[in-house]
Amino acid sequence: MKTFTTEELKEICAAHIKWLRDEEGGQRADLQGADLQRADLHDAYLRNAYLQGADLRGADLHDADLQGADLRDADLQGADLRDADLRDARTSSAR
Repeated sequence: MKTFTTEELKEICAAHIKWLRDEEGGQRADLQGADLQRADLHDAYLRNAYLQGADLRGADLHDADLQGADLRDADLQGADLRDADLRDARTSSAR
């Protein structure tokens, strides 16, 4: 399972925002199967990001924009999802 430093996550989120805006240097966030336990992703803009199978146990996702994100098979146990936008997120088999 891939792990990321806080700085790497910030870079991934910044590139993802550029991707959403169709700006140069943008890249869709691909965090499939990543170990994101207790990651600080509050206020993260991860609309349409790939998070399939990610371990998000205990992650701080409050106020995160996860609209349309792929969260299938993700482990969200104990994650803080207060005020997170999960509209159209794919959550089948997420726990």
